Amino acid sequence: MRPNRLRALLNANQPTIGTHLLSSWPTLVELIGDAGNYDYVEFTAEYAPFTMHDLDNLGRALELKNLGGMIKVEQTQWTHQSMRAIGSGFQSILFADVRTVADAEACIAAVRAETPGTGGRLGVGMRRDVGTVREGGSPAYVEALNDVVIAIMVEKRECVEDLDAILSVKGIDMVQFGSSDYSMSLGLTGQRTHPDVVKAERKTIETALKMGLHPRVELADIKLAAPYIEMGVKHFCIGWDVRILYNWWQANGAGIRGMLGGSSPASPEKKPASTY
Repeated sequence: MRPNRLRALLNANQPTIGTHLLSSWPTLVELIGDAGNYDYVEFTAEYAPFTMHDLDNLGRALELKNLGGMIKVEQTQWTHQSMRAIGSGFQSILFADVRTVADAEACIAAVRAETPGTGGRLGVGMRRDVGTVREGGSPAYVEALNDVVIAIMVEKRECVEDLDAILSVKGIDMVQFGSSDYSMSLGLTGQRTHPDVVKAERKTIETALKMGLHPRVELADIKLAAPYIEMGVKHFCIGWDVRILYNWWQANGAGIRGMLGGSSPASPEKKPASTY
């Protein structure tokens, strides 16, 4: 079984750096690996089209470049997408839309082996993670499932209100605050810097640290990292492929159009980079 790079870093209490992809083109994973600065790639599957074959190809690229692989799965797909992503070679799952203790327990069950004491529901599979037929059902397979890094999104009002109980669920490793969804759940849609949203983010980070978990922050602009580092955050996932491309196209398209003396077509106002 392939060693879990992200798990090893967390166990050693070392910082981690990831980046997001919405594209399923595996060459992008290879380029991230060649950049030499990243520990893992998050495939943000909640927002992207993909097939089972895409997951296998992403898994191959992750292995080729010795990168960890995280996948973000939506609330109606926790069990199925987690099972198939792990089978393709992903070794970390980020669960969206957790609201209750029961939700958190369902996330754990979707990842762990169905053996005594784990709360897991995964049985034996014949997928890439076990060499299709070579290590299915072996002790190494069970150990690998128990090593899968489990991250949850704290992004709903109910989750923040019951945060201590939810983060007490055994098996959670990383915690990610989602300001966009949280502001929406308060009726403050789009107000990611509203005092109530900022307060909830700080509560999430401080509670995670108090409970020995690993808070993670998503950033589009690394200039915003310093306050989080001062709070004790050591895990960052920076940049989205789609946002990087949009920003380049917007800025450079406007630049060359200005050089040519043409008028720009109407475009939406550019918003400052921030946490997601």
